[in-house]
Amino acid sequence: MLELIESSDEEESSMNQEDDTQTLEKESSKPSEVSNDEQVMNGDDGSWQEQIPGDLAVDSNWDDIYPNTYSSTSSYNADSPDFESRNTAVDTLQDHLLWQLNLTPMSEKDKSIGFTIIDAIDANGMLTVDIESIHAGFEGEFEVELDEILAVLHRIQQFDPIGVGYRDLSECLLIQLNQLENPKEPKLISNANLIVKEHISLLGNRDYAQLMRKTRLKEAELIETIEVIESLDPRPGANISPPSTTYIVPDVIVTKQIEPGKWKVELNPDTAAKIRINSAYASLVKRADSSEENNYLRDNLQEARWFIKSLQSRNETLMKVATRIVEHQKGFLENGEESMKPLVLHDIAEAVNMHESTISRVTTQKYMHTPRGIFELKYFFSSHVSTKGGGECSSTAIRAIIKKLIAAENARKPLSDSKITQLLEDKGINVARRTIAKYRESLSIPPSNERKRLVE
Repeated sequence: MLELIESSDEEESSMNQEDDTQTLEKESSKPSEVSNDEQVMNGDDGSWQEQIPGDLAVDSNWDDIYPNTYSSTSSYNADSPDFESRNTAVDTLQDHLLWQLNLTPMSEKDKSIGFTIIDAIDANGMLTVDIESIHAGFEGEFEVELDEILAVLHRIQQFDPIGVGYRDLSECLLIQLNQLENPKEPKLISNANLIVKEHISLLGNRDYAQLMRKTRLKEAELIETIEVIESLDPRPGANISPPSTTYIVPDVIVTKQIEPGKWKVELNPDTAAKIRINSAYASLVKRADSSEENNYLRDNLQEARWFIKSLQSRNETLMKVATRIVEHQKGFLENGEESMKPLVLHDIAEAVNMHESTISRVTTQKYMHTPRGIFELKYFFSSHVSTKGGGECSSTAIRAIIKKLIAAENARKPLSDSKITQLLEDKGINVARRTIAKYRESLSIPPSNERKRLVE
């Protein structure tokens, strides 16, 4: 009982139908002037049908027996936005490495070892099985020495991308350092090798004082060495088959009006379901008929109408909720995250006279396009923290303040969680230190000791 609306302009389709009808009437009023070839193609004389044998051979072709009386239109469309994703084969890291292994001259035994090693490499390029386990897996099949497995592994580690098949971070970086060509200074690469091989943990903890003491490097030398190390890729295999991109289509579009403080909220027409009742099937339903077939048609027609009505109701609810959110969060739209106000589901539920569970369903996986970006409707809801003046501050706003403070901190002396707590208290916002730590972790910001830099 339901059908898709192919064109939103029904007037245009009706005009086309009228033009087609008039054209057919004009053509039917003209005298028939059909060539002999067209008569054969159209089957007017029936001669082509007599040429069709009663039994066709198994390997016969349709075009060899029946005349081609129509022209098919190809459905290929290279401009389709989904064409590339549907027609592009994505090679995995294993495919990329196996391709290189097959091109590498080596014995069958070494290739068998290479297949086993490549199978144990994860998407980042790390070998997930130790050499001893790989060696044990060949027992009983053919005799393999541990040195042979290491030799094949070192060969694979020279494949593209360089460093793949590494067993730890230090080995991954050392392989890439050894491949660096035309370094600025040979000593620079030597210093980088020393730090990666013996002091990688100190570098990870950003303990620069201890690092300079153990390597006997000056600060300027250490800065240059760290720049070389940071240019390396700790996950060399991740770029071979990156995760597929997921595009979000917003359900609501919010635009700023010319009049100050006015925002326009509208549903995205591209996401609206363009369906309607099929008039041909609906006309088959008879009022006075109580037969089983008619009852079946009537029930399906009723369900189709309820379905369309439910979609309309859903869109109306989404529009109400989005409008209330925009009214409440005008500060965010105007000034950014720091102006986000506290908002909970109960506030919107009361405003639109609906249950909280309904608001929760409407705002889940529904997205709003604003001049500041695309956000899930859930993003605009946040808890609150009390201020000294008796007001409330949104947790989203506090996160934005934390991000701003850390972005402006001294790289040599980064702000600790206790210091951030004190700075927020000076702004009149009372937040516990453990809450600051929780907000910082939610922003994927490391603690102060890991944010320390030698230069700002």
